[in-house]
Amino acid sequence: MRLTTTTNVSVDGVMQGLGGPDEDRSGGFDRGGWAIPLLDTEAGDYLSEVYGGAAAFLFGRRTYEIFAGYWGAMIDPSTNPIAAALNSRPKYVVSTGLTDPQWAGTSVLTGDVAAAISELKARQDGELLVPGSGGLVRWLLANDLVDQFDLLTYPVVVGKGTRLFPDAGPDIKLDLVTSRTTSRGITIQTYRPAGRPEYATSTADPNA
Repeated sequence: MRLTTTTNVSVDGVMQGLGGPDEDRSGGFDRGGWAIPLLDTEAGDYLSEVYGGAAAFLFGRRTYEIFAGYWGAMIDPSTNPIAAALNSRPKYVVSTGLTDPQWAGTSVLTGDVAAAISELKARQDGELLVPGSGGLVRWLLANDLVDQFDLLTYPVVVGKGTRLFPDAGPDIKLDLVTSRTTSRGITIQTYRPAGRPEYATSTADPNA
């Protein structure tokens, strides 16, 4: 399987609480729901297509619990393509503390997680989709397990909250595969990791 991460962020990189005021208040975050007013038909259709095309899903613990509490609790998931995909396909969650997941079709990955994910990727064809899950995305990138990196950037500066990337971390070169902008200014970009970046070896001469 191709491991693809799909992440919604603000221009300043915040990914916390995009779906609503009470989605994730950890750390005293009080600016939740920033993405919903900006979501347009094009972005919604794109997300429905991405989720609908996934063969399986991989989550970090926090994102899994948010999704299970919302998408997993829908009375009739068939009315929504994202809910239909999430409720009908295998779900894997990386966690050391989750022992009895209630969302049907969930398996917990513990121990040598890198080996377990590599085995998942080798086991079948299709897309292994990682929604949100910032901490997990950072770990996957650092361990060279990401094949594709999808980023939806919303035209808003949230100003506080958990960001996708920390102040310090591994450096990764990304090759841009596709890019487009929706009617409300959401940029949808697909990248593929391409090793480490190149750095200039000397300072350019401004008088040259």
